[in-house]
Amino acid sequence: MERIDVLVVGAGPAGSAAAIHLARGGARVLLADKARFPRDKPCGGGLTGRALRHAPCDVSAVVEHTVDGFVFRAGYRTRVARRSAGPRSERTQRRRLDAHLAERAAEAGADFRPASAVSELDANGRVGARVGGDRVRASYVIGADGANGIVARAAGIGEGIVCGVALEGNVPWSELDRASYAGTAWVEAGVVPGGYGWVFPKGDHANLGVGGWLAEGPRLRGHLDRLAREHGVDPATLGDVRGHRLPMRRLGAPAAHGRVLLVGDAAGLVDPLSGDGIYEAFVSGRLAAEAILDDRPETYEAALAAALDRHAHASWTAKRALERFPRACLWALRAPGVFDAVAELLRGDLAHPRDARRLAQPPLRALSRLARLAGPA
Repeated sequence: MERIDVLVVGAGPAGSAAAIHLARGGARVLLADKARFPRDKPCGGGLTGRALRHAPCDVSAVVEHTVDGFVFRAGYRTRVARRSAGPRSERTQRRRLDAHLAERAAEAGADFRPASAVSELDANGRVGARVGGDRVRASYVIGADGANGIVARAAGIGEGIVCGVALEGNVPWSELDRASYAGTAWVEAGVVPGGYGWVFPKGDHANLGVGGWLAEGPRLRGHLDRLAREHGVDPATLGDVRGHRLPMRRLGAPAAHGRVLLVGDAAGLVDPLSGDGIYEAFVSGRLAAEAILDDRPETYEAALAAALDRHAHASWTAKRALERFPRACLWALRAPGVFDAVAELLRGDLAHPRDARRLAQPPLRALSRLARLAGPA
């Protein structure tokens, strides 16, 4: 039987980030994923400034498009458009990003094993599992295997996660007016219950998608087709159409049990407002690695809460306002200072909307009051 320090299940951004930090810290790490790499994942592929600040390595080699413009519409009608002085986010594809991160983990010293499904996981005490055809025993296991992963089930954790669902597809630039979409992220509010529609630019194509509450699943194709038509795209030209779950953690939900730690989507760390999770993946991967390297896994949940809960609370609040009052959100974005505050949040220069400059505070407080009136999400 092979003996290691840490088994990391899943080589997405969270798992590879954890493996990189662990390997650099001297741990014997096995990073396993059931898929062959490179492999794609449905994802908007946004790398915000705050995500890049926490990336475990340089990811500039896989950036395909820089976004500095933003168009927000309510009900496909009234809109506000803004452009920031610097990049608002970078765009990539998960096929490239995940392969890049896994390669960096291997370079750091982790044993990366693609096409190696993990099964027969025993998470009681010292961890035992089958990885591919090999039996493995580890001191710790990190569950980075997504919303439907086996690690959370084996450890009996993962409660307190609310799921949304998204559907997306790609179109080549020939199907769009490139001048209107290159360098610009379009967000369509008030068109999908519990979420929004989007058009995000990538290298040789644009990504169109819709996301909302899980109950919207049967209607998402209709929402996606309308989004495409509103942007002058024939829905029949959408390629690589795929759906995926968006696991969103309620504050205080467990993310660890004994020697099992969950990171990224497996812990429900998708931003409730944006549906993005790469920033949270990088942060949780680092924090899990630090807790293990210190041999203090009991500190992980507190560290995770300290790093993410304040922002997550603000995102849940904003999500309620966006769903119930999209036109009020549009009004707020037009108010002086608010767009700058949003850009600062995405860059990581601002930790919370309450920290925004005084000019932006009145409309932000108004949205917070509306969210309270709307009740829980």
